[in-house]
Amino acid sequence: MPAAVAAVYRAEIRVELKSGVADPEGANTMKALELLGFRGVKAVRAVHAYAVELDATDEATARREVESMCRRLLTNPVIHDYRISLEKA
Repeated sequence: MPAAVAAVYRAEIRVELKSGVADPEGANTMKALELLGFRGVKAVRAVHAYAVELDATDEATARREVESMCRRLLTNPVIHDYRISLEKA
């Protein structure tokens, strides 16, 4: 039986604080924007984004790997929500 051929997948992971969690980085950025004269800004939230390329035999396997990365390293499930976009490279 031949070994499964791996493909390269690109994942974009967007990590942000859950609603209700204080966002000091966003608050400081909003203050700075106001000081610079930007009056129409209603809110600023800090978002972290990761771009990951990985080898996987199929999309489901790639998604499982990226989900594991998020749970084990990239996010804190108590304070973060995350969203994954995945495509074959």
